[in-house]
Formats: sequence, structure tokens, C-alpha cells
Amino acid sequence: MRKIRSGDDVIVLTGKDKGKRGTVLKVVDAEHLVVENINMAKKHQKPNPQRGIAGGIVDKPMPIHVSNVALYNPIKGAGDRIGFRVLGDGRKVRVFKSNGEVVDA
Repeated sequence: MRKIRSGDDVIVLTGKDKGKRGTVLKVVDAEHLVVENINMAKKHQKPNPQRGIAGGIVDKPMPIHVSNVALYNPIKGAGDRIGFRVLGDGRKVRVFKSNGEVVDA
């Protein structure tokens, strides 16, 4: 079970995008994530008329290391660490370390 999954709302802790929030689009591998509008890079793209792709310079989100982001805690209003807890019915859930609230209901 991963601490940060696709679809989670995260906040960037370090780097050029420090303090920005975004949603995790894709988990690349065990240590890298792609977050929307975070760590953007310019890509020079050739046109492809068969696919309807126009050429030019486009922005592309690049992977960011998982240690540079934290899951956003809406109650606290900031990033928070994640832990795990087994509920009474046997389900394993993610919880915020600061207040013990369950992340996914």
C-alpha cells in the first residue's frame, strides 16, 4: 500500500514549485510522481497531422521525487505525514499523523 496514490491532493515541500498544490496524475515508480502543473518543462514538439497534433513549444509535467511532496491535510491546511492503521473490520487505511483522521473513507 502506497502512502501517496494517484488522485491525491499534494503540496510541494522543496524546489522551484515550493508551496504549490496539485493532484497526482500518475505514479511513475516507487519514488517518482507526476503532479499536475508542478515541475513543468518546455518540450519542442513536431507536428503530426495524422493525430491532429500541432507543432511548437508545449509545457509538459515532469516527475518529482516523492520525498519532495506531502499529502495535503484540509483540516490542518498544510502538508502532513501519512501513517497506516488497521480498523476494527480488518481494513488497512491511511491516516494523517498530526490528527489521526482517516484519509480515504
